[in-house]
Amino acid sequence: MTPVPTAELLERIGCDWHAARPDLDPEPMLTVIAVQRTSGRLYARLEAFLAQYDLTPAAFDVLATLRRSAPAQGLTLGDLGALMAVTPPAVTKRVDALTGRGLVERVPDAVDRRAIRARLTAPGRELVDGLLPQHLEHEERLLANLSHAERHTLRTLLGRIGAG
Repeated sequence: MTPVPTAELLERIGCDWHAARPDLDPEPMLTVIAVQRTSGRLYARLEAFLAQYDLTPAAFDVLATLRRSAPAQGLTLGDLGALMAVTPPAVTKRVDALTGRGLVERVPDAVDRRAIRARLTAPGRELVDGLLPQHLEHEERLLANLSHAERHTLRTLLGRIGAG
């Protein structure tokens, strides 16, 4: 069964709610459904793209965050989690998986012996540097129907929703 296009689905849901409960405005529900469906489709396409490289979106997030934000000595797991907006257990799980693959290493903090830092290994850096151009091209294709100004507006609007 092929999924119903989002615009068609939203029209149907709106009409159905107007018939079932004409006293209510389903607009908030329709907007949330549109965001959820789009998010799910983008995530599925990202998963499929990264699976070609034996990565998940979560694993790529760690690699990309370390590549763009980590100093030479790496990031503490707390700082890494804050930059990825994930919980400490999620960071630990992701770093453990990538350490097992030799893409990330744990190193003791030079100043605080209690702290552990995560940093890319040479193979991890090579992987993310090689994959990043293709990843950006893939995301460009996903957003091809939007102009740069529309993308900026979308980020702004989604940020306002997230902050609300």
